[in-house]
Order: sequence, then C-alpha cells, then structure tokens
Amino acid sequence: MPAVKVRDGEPFERAYKRFVKACEKAGLMSDIKKHQHFEKPSEKKKRKLATAKRKSRRFQLENY
Repeated sequence: MPAVKVRDGEPFERAYKRFVKACEKAGLMSDIKKHQHFEKPSEKKKRKLATAKRKSRRFQLENY
C-alpha cells in the first residue's frame, strides 16, 4: 500500500494527488478493477491469449 507523508503547509489536494499517482504507479487501481468480478479460468485464458497476440503483433510491426 503506497503511503504519502503530508508536508508542512501542503494543501490536502496536492497530497491527495501525490497519493493517487503513487497508487497508479504501484498498479493498485488496475488490480482492484481486475478483482471486482469473478473471472472464470477459461475467460482468463482467453484474455491472456488475446493480450499475447496483440503484443506479438505490435512487436512484429515495430521490427519492420
């Protein structure tokens, strides 16, 4: 869990923005969204296969 120390005289909004950025950088929000609903193993396999295909296609286009 990311932590942010509020500096002296720092407005709450600025500290909150730093906290949100730290959460995004740690991948916390994407992890929460991923675990909101149960995903069947077959759906997980399909999603991972589609991601791998997209990545390989992108890699092939960059090498040409």
